[in-house]
Amino acid sequence: MDDSTRGIETVNHQHHYRVAVEWTGNLGSGTDSYRNYSRDHVIRIDGKPAIAGSSDPTFRGDAAKHNPEDMLVAALSTCHMLSYLHMATVAGVVVTAYSDAAEGTMVTEGDGGRFVEVVLRPTVTISAASDPAKAEAAHEAAHHACFIANSVNFPVRCEPRVVVESA
Repeated sequence: MDDSTRGIETVNHQHHYRVAVEWTGNLGSGTDSYRNYSRDHVIRIDGKPAIAGSSDPTFRGDAAKHNPEDMLVAALSTCHMLSYLHMATVAGVVVTAYSDAAEGTMVTEGDGGRFVEVVLRPTVTISAASDPAKAEAAHEAAHHACFIANSVNFPVRCEPRVVVESA
């Protein structure tokens, strides 16, 4: 199947994304000590609701706020989902529900760290008239089409489950 039958334009285009991040964690003395400042921040994107962020609680962050590690896993999960819905549509698979229980693994090393893997575990419900084999194959196509998965330097695995609605 060539790109035109998948509905993908082959012309290269640049896309730019602008995000403003503001640290809001100065508790009065700035960063004069590791324990004297909050990791809180606000993420702003024009025309969208602000996102309250912090670091992971392990790194003195606020557990009630989004942290970069969670957002990276969420970006991979949602990118795969959106790519999958497109690929399923192109394959003639009718998806009626989609959920994912994604999990990322990060390893810390000294003052740094890195993700070593993200595992996506989508459960996809398809109509009774849809082909489960095509639904399964759409995950592989979606993985290769996902902009975010194509941009990271660690493995992103997908362990999908396909459920067929009863007729």
